[in-house]
Amino acid sequence: MIRLFLVFSVLLNALIPAIAQTPVSSTLPTRWDSQVSASSPLPEYPRPQLTRSRWQSLNGSWDYALADQTATEAPSAYTGKILVPFPLESSLSGVQHTTAPESRLWYRRMFSVPPGWKGQRVLLHFGAVNWDSSVSVNGKLQGQHRGGYAPFIYDITGALQAGTNTLVVSAWNPVRADVPDAQVIGKQRVHPGGIFYTAATGIWQSVWIEPVPGSYITSLKITPDVDQHALRLTVQTSGADSGTAVAVSILDGTRTILKAGGRADKEILIPLTNPRLWSPADPHLYGLRVTIPGQFSDTVGSYFAMRKISLGKDEFGRTRIFLNNKFLFQVGALDQGYWPDGIYTAPTDEALRYDIEISKKLGFNLLRKHAKVEPDRWYYWTDKLGMLVWQDMPQAFGGSLTNEAKTQWLTEWQSEIAAFYNHPSIVVWTTFNEGWGQHDTESIVALTRKLDPTRLINNASGWTDKGVGDLVDTHAYPGPWSEKPEAARAAVNGEFGGVTMQVDGHLWTTAVMGYGTTLKDSWLATKRYQALMKDAYKLRDTQSTSAVVYTQIVDVEQEINGLLTYDRAVLKPDASIVTAANQGKFLPLPPNPNPELVPTSDDEPQIWSYTTDKPANDWFQTAFDAAAWKVGPAVFGHDIGGVRTPWTTPDIWIRREFVLPTTIAAKLNFLVKHDEDAEIYVNGTLAAVVPGYNGDYAPVLMSAAGRAALKPGRNTLAVHCHQTAGGQGIDVGIINAN
Repeated sequence: MIRLFLVFSVLLNALIPAIAQTPVSSTLPTRWDSQVSASSPLPEYPRPQLTRSRWQSLNGSWDYALADQTATEAPSAYTGKILVPFPLESSLSGVQHTTAPESRLWYRRMFSVPPGWKGQRVLLHFGAVNWDSSVSVNGKLQGQHRGGYAPFIYDITGALQAGTNTLVVSAWNPVRADVPDAQVIGKQRVHPGGIFYTAATGIWQSVWIEPVPGSYITSLKITPDVDQHALRLTVQTSGADSGTAVAVSILDGTRTILKAGGRADKEILIPLTNPRLWSPADPHLYGLRVTIPGQFSDTVGSYFAMRKISLGKDEFGRTRIFLNNKFLFQVGALDQGYWPDGIYTAPTDEALRYDIEISKKLGFNLLRKHAKVEPDRWYYWTDKLGMLVWQDMPQAFGGSLTNEAKTQWLTEWQSEIAAFYNHPSIVVWTTFNEGWGQHDTESIVALTRKLDPTRLINNASGWTDKGVGDLVDTHAYPGPWSEKPEAARAAVNGEFGGVTMQVDGHLWTTAVMGYGTTLKDSWLATKRYQALMKDAYKLRDTQSTSAVVYTQIVDVEQEINGLLTYDRAVLKPDASIVTAANQGKFLPLPPNPNPELVPTSDDEPQIWSYTTDKPANDWFQTAFDAAAWKVGPAVFGHDIGGVRTPWTTPDIWIRREFVLPTTIAAKLNFLVKHDEDAEIYVNGTLAAVVPGYNGDYAPVLMSAAGRAALKPGRNTLAVHCHQTAGGQGIDVGIINAN
């Protein structure tokens, strides 16, 4: 029925006079761009948890104009066309305008209400508009809304007229960060860079209308009660008398398995015999149909799952996160939900689903939705495909928020919880991230608990734990690391990893960044990822860690530490090894296509001569006698990964001999792990100077003079490393340069 009406809706929209807006060329297109309809983008039903058979999408080509942000009247003339629901800055919008916080964006489109809706009330829905919006129909103001992440609705019945209607929307996105009146902004910036990205101004989720009778269902509050083998359901209504009768049907697939009744706006307890529990391994969903009976009845469709998330004690008395009363080690990826073509908005529903599917195929059972909220359909796919979700509140960034800013923050947080409460995949609410805009943590956690006592609360992911909530969350790069669990809080690692690999031809910009050294070798990225996951599973067993979250599933703009490139075209590491590692299975690596000529100690310890006392000036020459030096395996250092020989003084000098074959490549790289400054000599010739520090082995080009000093047979490698503060370490090998 919904599909038939969708076809009717698309045909009806095609009859409305408009020039379809075509997406412009993207900096980095995705394979879904060709599937974006210029007349009816994202045509799927936007709200799978509360469906009706009749509705009409208003996505498509709208008029747009930019005016001064203080403007309160629609412009007399519009600039051109914009493809809704893609934000102003995106290529898919057809505009791709630079973020303009000094301007208010105006939209206009015409629409007609189907004749069959006569006598019904008409609701106008917005999935999300960023950030400050106003809505008018036929010149009558319907309302104003602030907040860029939650849906909102207007009853526009009184403003409608026969035939064509005019809908006008304005939106202002001030992109305020690091000021007392900072908005809830997430990672949007006017000038993107580092870990901050392009802003998304205006409408960025679907716009649609639907008819309802005078008395209708506004929402459902669905709470599974696994321990009591029951579903708790509240049917919230508008226009109905208090206590109006409602009828409920529960379906398993297409088969009705239970019918129940109750009263509107009061909790209905529905017992379930032997319910099938939802989990990532078995994401079973039950169907739900709710009706207000009568001459002008209202029926909605929905779904639910029987799922419980809680804290519990394992067999050793350690606090763990339990799913359905059993410990499940949660292995997750950070997911920021950005797209090179749509910025905040995925090009198609298939694309929206893809990130969840590929995460599932790679062995993840958790996604941490970071600094952003998604459309309802994204959570529908996590419900259906079986992916646990930790949901962030997008950040504000002011160091000391005003009372007005705090009130707005709280309004948006409560709207977020209410909008997505019914999704079984969401198991954790995260109130703050790394101290960004953090305020009133204890009272906000208490309010969150009151609003939703069924989920766990992460008071602060990383850095600024206030001792409340259900989790103590550590961020560690590369890590992973976590604190030990407390009596009433589980220990988790909310961010770690960040293996950085550059794939030319799939970059948003050449000015890339990451959390470690940039790799160009899939084999090295695979090896590094597997090593990180070995440490993650050690944490599970030795530190009693309940969950780990790898940074991240997809590159975002200049940040290239994703397992996939930003366009989702290239999976950087070996999929089979990553999938196995995420499940605690560590497969043998295939042969290194670029093997080390002189191996590092990353796999097997390599023995060096070393001293921490300043040696003679010719210490790096081939003929130097280092017999009085100590010997030991690299890595030398402390407080970094892989240390085999302690080194804590400001300087260390190390030497080793190695043998090269008859044929030597024309260009060679050192493979260096250093913290901090290092000078590298081959056969007495300075071959590289490496300033600063890195977090992992990285290629460093050997100088032409250094390469010329090498010869087949026996050679000498000598290294000096100088340290000033923090952790320290040094190890060096040699590989062919690609």
